[in-house]
Amino acid sequence: MDPITEDLMAASHGDAGWLFNAAYRSFSPAVAGYLRAGGVEDPEGVTHDVFLALYPRLKAVHGGTQGLRVLIFSIAHARLVDNHRRRHRTPAPAEYDPGRDGRLSASAEDEALDGNAEANALALLEGLREDHREVLRLRIIAELSVNDVACIMQKSPGAITQLQHRAMASLRNQLRAKNGVPT
Repeated sequence: MDPITEDLMAASHGDAGWLFNAAYRSFSPAVAGYLRAGGVEDPEGVTHDVFLALYPRLKAVHGGTQGLRVLIFSIAHARLVDNHRRRHRTPAPAEYDPGRDGRLSASAEDEALDGNAEANALALLEGLREDHREVLRLRIIAELSVNDVACIMQKSPGAITQLQHRAMASLRNQLRAKNGVPT
């Protein structure tokens, strides 16, 4: 679905319910993708939490569609950080041991992930530093501007541009190494 246009925001006439539904339909796929790329175990659940936190703030949205997008991804970023903090405080789950699995057929998960571009992209992101991953998630998946990402990450726009440049260079080097091409 197309993002919410300025005309649609004006047409809502302050109806928070209508605006909330339109924002959810427009932005929830990108928020879920951002959270999934950030390593959140339940991206759909956290996406719902993001929009629940958004609803009481809808009347205070300034800046039209871009202001709404920045608010949504600011909330998503905070939920992502909270999720990582929570995971570091809880014990790690036990690792799956295929030798102890008595099934005779491959798992549905293994079959679904074979050749999956999303899994390959997530594996590449895992090879980056955390700040590089975060800038790419916000710039590419969330489609935020350099200034908006700078506001969310509390860095200068120049620092964000430099982080994105270095992250992309790291990704290129990873792909070259993976494909056996000298750097």
